[in-house]
Amino acid sequence: MRSLIICFAALLVTGVGAGSAGADGLPVLGVDAGGTGVVALSGDARYVTMPANGNTLVARVDPHNGQVLASRLVRGTYTIPAVAYDGSAAGLSADGRTLVLIQPRASFPRARTPLMVVDARRLRTLQVVRLHGDFSFDAISPRGSLVYLIEYISPTDPTRYRVRAYDLAADRLLAQPVVDPREPGEKMGGSPLTRATSPNGRWAYTLYDGAAKTPFVHALDTSTRSARCIDLDALTGTNVSRMRLHLDAAAHTLTVTSGRRPLVVIDTRSFRTSAPSEPAGFRWKPVAGATAAALAAVTALFLVLVRRRRQQPALAQ
Repeated sequence: MRSLIICFAALLVTGVGAGSAGADGLPVLGVDAGGTGVVALSGDARYVTMPANGNTLVARVDPHNGQVLASRLVRGTYTIPAVAYDGSAAGLSADGRTLVLIQPRASFPRARTPLMVVDARRLRTLQVVRLHGDFSFDAISPRGSLVYLIEYISPTDPTRYRVRAYDLAADRLLAQPVVDPREPGEKMGGSPLTRATSPNGRWAYTLYDGAAKTPFVHALDTSTRSARCIDLDALTGTNVSRMRLHLDAAAHTLTVTSGRRPLVVIDTRSFRTSAPSEPAGFRWKPVAGATAAALAAVTALFLVLVRRRRQQPALAQ
């Protein structure tokens, strides 16, 4: 048993864990956030998933030491959604009550996209949403009433899409796409590279490469079903694939960085961009121990799965 756990942990470190046979809802295979999971904004829980013989083990773990606090098997294969190619994860509402999972992608495009909505406190399935068409998960409103999705509108080009909203209470996809009211007819295009979320869960900021156009940040207001597209003209013609977003809620700034170097500063109130005033003074604030905690969480979850398989547990309905 111990050798099996060590082997499993090694696979996770090298990125070839049990969940990487498929991927989450992004249109390119190989990005899976199930093992690393999504952390509650309160910081007191991490939610992770693991495939289990055609079903899914969902667990809430301590983000500091990886201890499994609760777990449940649910029917079908689902995973924590990744929302950008750097592995940024989402799916958990800011109030900590609602968790949305997505069926891993096997190909692009796909004809149907299943989502599972889970009571995050009791880990019970609340509803399964089966969308006609190819979608990936994008964001969830602070109280979990609205789910935002990326709908792919070209069967050959995954950089062409539109943002849609799904009303969970009404159990329906809202007809009007979510657009920037200043440019309602603008076509969206690009690949999501990284994500930052406001402390209250209302705003989701995503850096896009812009495809053939200027890189931009998509600022989605999940409470009001509106968005702003912020063009990053200063980054035109540069490789933005390794750039990241640093949100300072107190200062009302969102900074595009390359390593520790700030490149563009966005005022989150006016959405205006500017050059960083003091590049040398920018301080990166990494989350200490995040990788180790995630590895401990999945290793502990693996032990739970082994025990549950021995006991042949009933699946959650």
